[in-house]
Amino acid sequence: MANGWLRRQTYRAAAIGALVAGFAGAAVAGDWASVIMYHRFGENTYPATNIRIDQFEAHLAELATGGYTVLPLPDIVAKLRTGGDLPDRTLAITIDDAYASVYQQAWPRLREAGLPFTLFVATDPIDHGLAGYMTWDQLRELAEAGVTIGSQTASHPHMPNQNRARNEAEIGKSNRRFRTELGATPEIFAYPYGEYGSEVKDIVSQSGFLAAFGQHSGVAYAGGDPFSWPRFAMNETYGSLSRFRLAVNALPLKIADRTPADTFLTGQNPPLFGFTVTDDLPNLQQLACFASNQSGPATLERLGERRIEVRLEGAFQPGRGRINCTLPGPNKRWRWFGTQFYIPRE
Repeated sequence: MANGWLRRQTYRAAAIGALVAGFAGAAVAGDWASVIMYHRFGENTYPATNIRIDQFEAHLAELATGGYTVLPLPDIVAKLRTGGDLPDRTLAITIDDAYASVYQQAWPRLREAGLPFTLFVATDPIDHGLAGYMTWDQLRELAEAGVTIGSQTASHPHMPNQNRARNEAEIGKSNRRFRTELGATPEIFAYPYGEYGSEVKDIVSQSGFLAAFGQHSGVAYAGGDPFSWPRFAMNETYGSLSRFRLAVNALPLKIADRTPADTFLTGQNPPLFGFTVTDDLPNLQQLACFASNQSGPATLERLGERRIEVRLEGAFQPGRGRINCTLPGPNKRWRWFGTQFYIPRE
C-alpha cells in the first residue's frame, strides 16, 4: 500500500510538473480543453481503432515541445464544471477499452513522458479474461500509479438500444466489480461507441458520475453539457501529426439551443439541426458544417445574427451519424463543434 501511494504521488508530481511547464509557455486563456481519445496501439490489424506506434510517438513528441498543458481528466472536469480558468492548449489523454496494447505499448511511453491519462474500462472482458485485454492486476498497477480509471459499463453495449433497467443494471454491475477489484468506483464515464441520447445521459447522471464523454469531435468547455462532452478520436486514418496538432490547438465553438435536443433520433431523419452561437464572432459567415451522410458541406441558413440552421441532403443510415461544424479562429486555429446522433435499427 505504501509503495502504491508513493507511485501515485510520483505520477501526480509529474502531472503537476506538466501543468507548470504549460503555464510557462501559455497564458491563462479560458474555460476549455481538448480531450484526445485512443483505443489500440500498434495493433495494425485493427486500423479503425488502432494508432500506429510511429504516429503515437509523434504525438508525444509534439506534446514535449512545451506549448501544451496535459492534465489529468478529473482536474479538467473540475475546472469545466466550475468555470475555472485553464491554460491555453490544455488537453487530456483518454484511452478506451483496456486492450492489452495499452499496457504493453502506451503505458510505458506515457509513464516515461510523465503524462497523465484516463483509461475507460468495460468490466466484462476483464472478468472473462478475454484475449487481447488487460487483466485486473494490470489495471491495479495503473490505478496505483495514478492513472484515472473511468467506466464504460460492464458489457460495452449499444446503450440507446437497451431499456432503462438494462442500462442501470450494466452500470451497477460494473460499479460492483470496480469496487471489489480497485477499491473505488469511477467518477467519469465514456459512452460505449460514443452512443447516447437523453435517457442514457439521465441514467449516467443519476448513477453518480460527474461527467460523460462521447466520440464526437469538438472542444469541451464550461457551460456545455457535462454529460455530452466531446473527444477527438485518433486512429491510423485520422491520427496524422497535422490532425493531432489541429485537435490540440482547437478552440471551442460555443453554442446553445441545439435542435433536436435529443441525439437519439426516433423521429425526423434527417433532423432539422440547428443551434445558436453564443459568442459574438466577427467571421461567422465562414462557418462550415459537414455531415457523415453527404460528401460536401451542408447547406446553412443564418437566421438573425447567430442562429444557424443546417439542412442535410438525405437521411442518416441506422447506427451513428455525425455533424461537424468548424470556423476559422485566430492564429490559424479552428473553432470546432460536433454532434453524434444515434439512429435505431429496425
